[in-house]
Amino acid sequence: MIAIVLIGLAAGCASALMFASIISGALISLLLFYLAPLPLMVAALGWGPIAATIGGIAAASGLGAIFGLPYCIAFAITVAVPAWWLGHLSLLGRPLPGAAAAGNGSAPAAPQLEWYPIGRILLWIAGFAALTTIAAMLTLGTDAETITNSLRRGLSRILGARDAASPGDIERWVAALAIIAPAAATIVAMMTLTLNLWLAGKITATSGRLHRPWPDLRSAELPPMTLVALSVALAFCFIGGLAAMFAQIATTALMMAFGLIGFAVLHTLTLALKSRIFWLCCAYAIVITFGWPMLAMIALGLADAVFGLRQRYLRGKPPPLPAS
Repeated sequence: MIAIVLIGLAAGCASALMFASIISGALISLLLFYLAPLPLMVAALGWGPIAATIGGIAAASGLGAIFGLPYCIAFAITVAVPAWWLGHLSLLGRPLPGAAAAGNGSAPAAPQLEWYPIGRILLWIAGFAALTTIAAMLTLGTDAETITNSLRRGLSRILGARDAASPGDIERWVAALAIIAPAAATIVAMMTLTLNLWLAGKITATSGRLHRPWPDLRSAELPPMTLVALSVALAFCFIGGLAAMFAQIATTALMMAFGLIGFAVLHTLTLALKSRIFWLCCAYAIVITFGWPMLAMIALGLADAVFGLRQRYLRGKPPPLPAS
């Protein structure tokens, strides 16, 4: 127990320092800020959710004592709670029904476990991304017009100080960026949480501390009702006001979840290709470089949810299964 407490405190200190580094304004601090959940996730996956709980409470309390209550609340909502809960879900397992172990002798064999589905973890990540973005928007105001005006003022100060363009051009840029800012913030939150959880899993698996087998990411799929939730959120985007803004944030988070599922579909559909690694690297490079090709991944994830592309492909033509 002492080791768990020490690990949790060390992870909390590291996470708090990475979160607070954004105050310096240095470029490297932005990377550290986005990686702030990583130490707590490593502690959760390697030493259990209790370690992440201890580290999260210590870090949030320290930030609150030094910088004030807003930093404490922001850290708890955006870093500590997601890291603890995602780590808990990743280690959640139950014995398979009808898979009671039969031991050959006095010692019974270890029971086979059914682990919490990766698709549901991805849905939780989307929920946290939407929640943190909505919380950030509510700090700017309590209605859509106030939030948009606050975003415009902030963007005007940034662009006005760095851009030599005419005031009319700046105003048009500010208006456009204020509209897409909530969706962009949701995308950043979604991708950073996903990347942090993947990195934490790789770190703990490499060190031998991961207490579950590495999941088959190609088989990840979202719950069937996710498509219904996306349709409802998309419909609410057109009603206007604060509800429409929140619906746009939820829609963006769910679409990004389907986009990540699209990559799983791509990994499955390219199993039989000889130059598979090359084409997958090209696909990732294009998406990362340009951004908008992510729409193709979203479409692929939605098509798989509707038509079952992976199941049809695997039933019709069983491909070789490479190690990678």
